[in-house]
Amino acid sequence: MGLQEEFEEHAEKAKTLPATTTNESKLVLYGLYKQATVGDVSTGRPGIFSLKERAKWDAWKAVEGKSKDEAMADYITKVKQLLEAAAASTS
Repeated sequence: MGLQEEFEEHAEKAKTLPATTTNESKLVLYGLYKQATVGDVSTGRPGIFSLKERAKWDAWKAVEGKSKDEAMADYITKVKQLLEAAAASTS
């Protein structure tokens, strides 16, 4: 399985993460996903009153400069960690 296919598979798995997944973890995943699929941030930072959008933009900006493959690999690793943690907490 290639990196792209594994990335897409883990993007689907990420949708099954439990509701207890922290916002911080979700933001890390968001930033890596955007970096892997779009590349570096190309928009201005949202205003102070758009807190959710601003946090998402900041998460994406934090991984700026990573290559597409590096972002995909990091995303896959993070999803695996979160799924393992979720499985450990339910058993």
